[in-house]
Amino acid sequence: MPLQFLLKTTITVALVLLASGLAKRPGLLGALVAALPVTSLLVLGWLYVDTGDPRQVARLSMDIFWFVLGGLAFFPALSLSLRAGWPVWACFAVAAVAAFAGMSATQAALTHFRSAG
Repeated sequence: MPLQFLLKTTITVALVLLASGLAKRPGLLGALVAALPVTSLLVLGWLYVDTGDPRQVARLSMDIFWFVLGGLAFFPALSLSLRAGWPVWACFAVAAVAAFAGMSATQAALTHFRSAG
């Protein structure tokens, strides 16, 4: 296994474990850490390391931005269904469907506007 792959894996796992550990603590710190775009930062950083192409990183960054907006439906769907007393796993499923729908709409809009332009 290449050393670069092992380094990427180690750093990525360490950051995810740190974020999930902090999210268990009371207060807003857990929410703040969970809201950080850690995955995006890692992917963008690794993309630059692998390609050295800042334009490719910029393009991916904007694509991520649009999909994050589409995926935001996950959070109110999860919160509202949990507060309504639904079973937890059903809430996660509903939230996942809401996020998928939002991201699908984002993809359709991006495809439409990019082909029109």
